Amino acid sequence: MPTVLDASAVIAFLHDEPGASAVRASLDEPEIPLLSTVNLTEVAQHVGRDRPAVIDGLAGLVTIVDYDRGQAQFAARLHAETREAGLGLADRACLALAATTGSPALTADRAWSRLDVGVEIVQIR
Repeated sequence: MPTVLDASAVIAFLHDEPGASAVRASLDEPEIPLLSTVNLTEVAQHVGRDRPAVIDGLAGLVTIVDYDRGQAQFAARLHAETREAGLGLADRACLALAATTGSPALTADRAWSRLDVGVEIVQIR
């Protein structure tokens, strides 16, 4: 089963921050990790001028999955129960992709550890 990467995990990987090794390990798994187009947007915003090179590089490492109606419905349902933990749309999009594929979600966001939304959450640090 592939893992689903949150933008925070990808950013940790790109900057070789603590937790980058966990993301690297997911890239070595037999099934290529998944990244929602919503999380790709968040990563692209973060990297600024290097955006085209980073997006092209990520496309070679992960499977980029279009955000669809089922994910949108799941993410919308999560809004109320994740608001207190400070999750935004990209966070909920990651969780929705994980839920709809039955995959674990890798994140550097510690607020996720308090969640019980029916998705396996793996903290990278």
